[in-house]
Amino acid sequence: MIVRIMGEGQVILADGHLAELNKLDDELLAEVERGDGPGFRRTLHALLARVRDLGEPLPDDSLEPSDLILPSPDATLEEVRELLGDDGLIPG
Repeated sequence: MIVRIMGEGQVILADGHLAELNKLDDELLAEVERGDGPGFRRTLHALLARVRDLGEPLPDDSLEPSDLILPSPDATLEEVRELLGDDGLIPG
């Protein structure tokens, strides 16, 4: 799966990591729904850090279609709320 972090680039991420990332995504969804700004910020940064740690960066000149697009680390709670689906940011 190819994941884009807005403003950073793309990484290739094995599907086997989705369960771990979905736990963080579920936390993020709950924090956004509660309006928990500090919790939201902490969890968003943790989610993006795991994607960076687990993924393999694609070259900057690569223009592969992204399977998943995640917000930038400085996205606001409102911006992320607009990106959320019923399952959060990560389907499944």
